[in-house]
Amino acid sequence: MNRYWDKEKETLEREELLEYQKSQLVKTLEIASLSSFYSQRIKKIPSQNNVITFLKDLPFTTKQDVRDGYPFKFLAVPKEEVVRLHSSSGTSGNPTVVFYTAEDIEEWSDMVARCLYMVGVRKEDVFQNMMSYGLFTGGLGLHYGAEKIGCFIIPSGAGNTRRQVKLMQDFGTTVIHITPSYALYLAHYLENELGISPSSLNLKIALVGAEPHSETMDRKLEEIFGFKVFNSYGLSEMGGPGVGFECPARKGIHIWEDHYFVEVIDPETEQPVKEGEEGELVLTTLRREAMPLIRFRTGDLVTFLGTEPCPCGRTHVRVSRIHGRTDDLIIFKGVNILPSQIERVLMSFPEVGKNYQIVLEREEEGDKMVVRVEVEKIDDRYSSLSTLKEVIQKKLKEEILVTPEVEFLQPGSLPTFEGKGKRVIDRRKEV
Repeated sequence: MNRYWDKEKETLEREELLEYQKSQLVKTLEIASLSSFYSQRIKKIPSQNNVITFLKDLPFTTKQDVRDGYPFKFLAVPKEEVVRLHSSSGTSGNPTVVFYTAEDIEEWSDMVARCLYMVGVRKEDVFQNMMSYGLFTGGLGLHYGAEKIGCFIIPSGAGNTRRQVKLMQDFGTTVIHITPSYALYLAHYLENELGISPSSLNLKIALVGAEPHSETMDRKLEEIFGFKVFNSYGLSEMGGPGVGFECPARKGIHIWEDHYFVEVIDPETEQPVKEGEEGELVLTTLRREAMPLIRFRTGDLVTFLGTEPCPCGRTHVRVSRIHGRTDDLIIFKGVNILPSQIERVLMSFPEVGKNYQIVLEREEEGDKMVVRVEVEKIDDRYSSLSTLKEVIQKKLKEEILVTPEVEFLQPGSLPTFEGKGKRVIDRRKEV
């Protein structure tokens, strides 16, 4: 049996899988109760027979809970047992921080390796990781998974396209991990800057994630490069990428139920949705030591595809790719941004009017964010509009960690709304 194609575990009958989940839930609740946050919620540990009922009577855990728990309220082991942390970008102050023991890293790496093996990645592949390394989970998560399989890994990171191409050509890269927008830019660069056909490279698989995109985008990339595209699902609070993955049958994303207890709820009523309906994905970790999370509301809207076995033979629950979010969170170049962050910066300038708009577009060279702002007057502090624009752009970068374009408009240029204003125009979904 291959370690990363565990047929017995991945094709368990639903009743057997549920019994396994129950036993793991009891252990998870025991560990979670050791954290200062969950010690207030979990006063007793249920038996395996009634653990599901007990779980569903517990309150949901939210992203704001995790932010408010910064830095250590969710830590369930002594700090000296922590070997690493990862973090999302800060939103309204604190970031969300996730801790790992050595065993957590092993479990995560094995889970990612399972995902990669499922889509055809093998020991003989040359894996070029074109995602950012560091606090962002995407780069290191896929790196460790590919390393488990035994791939020849090129940890090239993001950017420097000319070097990326040279590495692919010189070392015969067969698998890449990349954002969809950068993959489009890579194709443009190959054709227009180097005169190289993208399909002439040795690439056979692209693993994509970190930003919202359509199935049309996947198929377009496949047509351009001649490789197969597979979608990864993950989030830092659940440990990173590898929570779920698209299989070759392309009948949705498998969520690994030996690692997560899955619920899909109506975000308004908080009641379970039926198969085929859209809802918010809620996850409970089953195998984490340092920082288990109970009934975590991901904010991700998916269609619940059900528990019927997939054509690939796996029985773990399937959901669609993310349709959107329950809040206004923008995912831009792998960074989480709230419109309120941008608003807070803009409204700190007296020169800025009360109306603004955030436009997200997908171009050949990558995603672009344009912040359109109505300007009423120029204060004596600034010598020109261009100086004011530079200062606003700098402040925005400090707040949201990426650099948007800033466009000034005359007062009254943008539409007004009597109710909730539509501040974000996301044209990337039209691609």
